[in-house]
Amino acid sequence: MQSGKPRGGSRWGALRGGRALRHVADGAPGGPVLRLCVRLVRRPLLPAVRLWRRNIQLRVVAATLLISLAVVLALGFVVIAQVSKGLLDAKEEAAQSQAAGGFAVAQEKANTPYTVDGVDASDNKVGRDASTWMNSLVKQLASGGQSAFEVAALGAGTGTGEEQPPGRGALGVRGARASGNVDPTASVPLELRRAVNHATGAFKTFSLVRYTAGAGDKAPEPALVVGKRLTDINGDPYDLYYLFPLTQEEESLNLVKVTIATAGLFVVVLLGGIAWLVVRQVVTPVRMAAGIAERLSAGRLQERMKVTGEDDIARLGEAFNKMAQNLQNKIQQLEDLSRLQRRFVSDVSHELRTPLTTVRMAADVIHDARADFDPITARSAELLAGQLDRFESLLADLLEISRFDAGAAALEAEPIDLRDVVHRVIDAAEPLAEHKNTRIRVLGDTQPVIAEADARRVERVLRNLVVNAVEHGEGRDVVVRLASAGGAVAVAVRDYGVGLKPGEATRVFNRFWRADPARARTTGGTGLGLSIAVEDARLHGGWLQAWGEPGGGSQFRLTLPRTADEPLRGSPIPLEPEDSRANRARAAAEGPTGPGPSREPAARPARSPIPPRSPVAGAMPVPADPTALPGNGARVVTRPTEQAAGGAAGTADREGGAGGAGGTGGSHGR
Repeated sequence: MQSGKPRGGSRWGALRGGRALRHVADGAPGGPVLRLCVRLVRRPLLPAVRLWRRNIQLRVVAATLLISLAVVLALGFVVIAQVSKGLLDAKEEAAQSQAAGGFAVAQEKANTPYTVDGVDASDNKVGRDASTWMNSLVKQLASGGQSAFEVAALGAGTGTGEEQPPGRGALGVRGARASGNVDPTASVPLELRRAVNHATGAFKTFSLVRYTAGAGDKAPEPALVVGKRLTDINGDPYDLYYLFPLTQEEESLNLVKVTIATAGLFVVVLLGGIAWLVVRQVVTPVRMAAGIAERLSAGRLQERMKVTGEDDIARLGEAFNKMAQNLQNKIQQLEDLSRLQRRFVSDVSHELRTPLTTVRMAADVIHDARADFDPITARSAELLAGQLDRFESLLADLLEISRFDAGAAALEAEPIDLRDVVHRVIDAAEPLAEHKNTRIRVLGDTQPVIAEADARRVERVLRNLVVNAVEHGEGRDVVVRLASAGGAVAVAVRDYGVGLKPGEATRVFNRFWRADPARARTTGGTGLGLSIAVEDARLHGGWLQAWGEPGGGSQFRLTLPRTADEPLRGSPIPLEPEDSRANRARAAAEGPTGPGPSREPAARPARSPIPPRSPVAGAMPVPADPTALPGNGARVVTRPTEQAAGGAAGTADREGGAGGAGGTGGSHGR
């Protein structure tokens, strides 16, 4: 039969997981209240769940205790059942034997000739006093029990609703009589009386012996009742019952239960202690190995495990120490190799400067005299000067990269206004923009954007971003947006050119990486600009992140802390711009009255639309994962707490998942 009560397992599973219940709560009328209740219920359980998941010793000991408790309970039930059955079987056998003897004695006394004052009165049946005889019989039979049993006599059909018409002497016999202040009518079950009334032979059943007021406050006792139909001295039927209390058997069974419970508790505690000691011998070396592994991962490569004995744990410790030693040797070799490579790059860069200076001087002389050469030689002089410029830029970038790799880059931070830096960068990029027929627009420069930063490094980062945007903007507008909120400032450079394919925002900060190797470089870049830019951002403790979509342009966002050494918690500019395809589709789905950015025409003109509004200095979105940035800089910003990320889930999703690589390239450092 199925019960209407809901199963507790599914409800507990939903409570523990939380997601299904929260999903139901969102659609319920009192959804917020229900979610609050779920959080209040889950909060005190989280430490216990965390301890249960992290402590294998606790799980093993708890499982051992539960299993041993189940075994002890099952064994106890079996033993108690067997002991109880044995006691009851022995009691029934003894009771039946005792009752059979009593029934025989009672019937024999009823058949013995009755005398009055020594004269045989068997023919004078009217003179026989059956009531007196019955009282004497009950007392006589009960006297041999010595509290082992009690005797009760009931008239035929008493209390069954099937009483027979009274015969000679029947009125006296039908009165209920019992020994030991036993209430015969209440002690003998009705079913047993009916069975005795309708059949011959002895019948038995279990019941409670109840006592009359003469016995005081004596409580009812379980007993075995045996009854049989007999006849009295007048030949009238009556029922004789033997009541055998089960007090001794109950005491014996209680003693067995207490013994089993005590022994079972001792066994469970003993097994738990044994499991704790055994598991501790195994878990302690594992915990030690885990701690040493954490210290190894933190750079303390000299850490080793203490090995004692020759067992499996000792062999594990020896293998772990060998692994740590080999790992230390390999890391040392790699560090030496990396040091040699950095030194080689630095030395080569420095050594190349001397011949490059000589070649530059000669190339300048040739370039200045190119008007006297034939066209082919003059063109060769121009190409030589251009490639020498690129060579010098490459050497400068290599030296800068080597300083970052060696950890020798220094930050000279001072309060600066990013508007001035942006305008200097735009002024320097104007010739290239005019050549590309590109217009550079600035938004958010109406108010000061002050931050403690290295002006030279920030200008280098922004120059790289603006030049790349003009280079890949396909002649469309380039939008530079500034914003400040909370403890952060940001500059975003948006173009509407070829954009980035899925996954390219991850690799865009790699050294010498190009989205399209076949694409010509107007500016003759070295392929190290974004790598140096992201290292500059990390040196400030900031983020440099990229977003892009194929054919929809891209946006690079530089976020810096307003004060040096202040960890970032978010950026005042969303990484995914408002006029992206996803945002336009979301705005279209919300309807014409819904919020959203202005749409960009399907057929783009030469001048791409400018986002309709600039960021407001207000609530700062929380990124999904603003932690490590690519490169080898020393600054790593800590991950925001779960509570902070949960409070702005929508913004976080937009921050971290833009284009599948928006925050990946800059913030995740993959």
